[in-house]
Amino acid sequence: MRRTLFLIPHEFAGWPIFGIGWALLFLLIAVLAYIGWESRRGGLGASTAIGQISGFAVMAAVILVVVVPRTELVNTLGDPVGVAVRGYGMFLMLAAIASVGLAAWRAERAGLGADSILQLAPWTFIGGLLGARIFYVTQYFEDFLRPTWGETLMAMAALNQGGLVVYGGFIGGFIASLIALKRHQTPIWRIGDVIIPCVFVGLLFGRLGCLMNGCCYGGACEAGPLAVRFPAGSQVHAEQLLSGELLGIEGQPVVSEEELPAGQSRMVVDSVSPDSLASQAGVQNGETLTIALDPTYRDQVPLDRPAEEALPGVVVLREDEVIARYSPSDLPSIAAPVWGTQIISSVFAAIMFVVLLIVERILHRQPKQTDDAAPERAISGRRRPGILMLVGFIAYGVLRIVLEWIRVDEKGQFGTSLSISQWVSLVVIAASLVTLFIRWRGADSTSEQTPGGGNAKVVGGSDAAAAGM
Repeated sequence: MRRTLFLIPHEFAGWPIFGIGWALLFLLIAVLAYIGWESRRGGLGASTAIGQISGFAVMAAVILVVVVPRTELVNTLGDPVGVAVRGYGMFLMLAAIASVGLAAWRAERAGLGADSILQLAPWTFIGGLLGARIFYVTQYFEDFLRPTWGETLMAMAALNQGGLVVYGGFIGGFIASLIALKRHQTPIWRIGDVIIPCVFVGLLFGRLGCLMNGCCYGGACEAGPLAVRFPAGSQVHAEQLLSGELLGIEGQPVVSEEELPAGQSRMVVDSVSPDSLASQAGVQNGETLTIALDPTYRDQVPLDRPAEEALPGVVVLREDEVIARYSPSDLPSIAAPVWGTQIISSVFAAIMFVVLLIVERILHRQPKQTDDAAPERAISGRRRPGILMLVGFIAYGVLRIVLEWIRVDEKGQFGTSLSISQWVSLVVIAASLVTLFIRWRGADSTSEQTPGGGNAKVVGGSDAAAAGM
């Protein structure tokens, strides 16, 4: 886990980097250099060069002056210390570049042109981002509630704090892509076959971003090649402190109508590990304890570092009596093993990318022409548009159902033990299977020829159907 790769400082030589500062100055110099270069080489006049770059320059200036400063992290006194370059964001960018670049190359080879992907990419990216965030906010709506609606909306929009759901991204991106494809009259089934292997490339990098961010982890497990252990400061480390696991306590949560504040838990102790922190504090079986994260150690973070780097201590109470207090240095520096679902997802994505390429090759394979009936058989071996995309949908649905059994961040829905992602997966799998059956039968029916029938009619009809979709 490495949530922050590095921190761009708030200021350099006494002048802010973002806002009215260094970044805006460099942007202005770059724009003037471009205008001067184009004018000098005679390719474009100054007015034409200004017209070409003005839209980009204004958008970039607004981002540097208005948007980026709002993402700056603050120290324990509330003063800005810089903009964090997140590991999650870096891998998300790699996912976008790799998947879009590969899709453009595949579209060119498929005869659809790279422009079909480049026109589609902004729609898919924006739709996917909105869908992923909306899905996450819907699942954890109570976590975003603030005293005012304005603060609540700002919390929902704070993408720099993480909180994206892959399934929501797929759904949002798919809907946005359908709208764009209809507008540009691009054949949906054919472009879907081009894109689906690239989606798994994006998933590979995206899940590595989750690993860097310390999110989307699985439940407790034994140490092994599929297990990961996150450091202090991670979400799983805090959860294991509150559950008592890192203190050496095994217990059952107390069910009560009273809602505990964030960062607290209450339990009945079942057992205490020998020589553990709880054992040293005299915790006994059968006691009811309250465990609370202690934020009073924030002052230990240097003022040139973000306050989010502060590690919590722990307070253990028996009724209203404090029986133990631990500073961050007293606590384990690493969490107990949990299933590395991020790594499992990335490995599966790499495997599925290869499998889809093999399936695509099989669907494209043509039988050898050894007799007069060969052209008819060749038609039956032609590519069936949409089949590859549907196979990819089914594969991801199956993966997500399996992963949800070892993840612990989603509750059962509709009175069952199935999470919302598992329910969505079941719907996706069922719809994809039905559509797969219909398209497979439809593709086979187009290959049936009457004696003496022309191949051009069948081939042309198939292509026209594909173009119309």
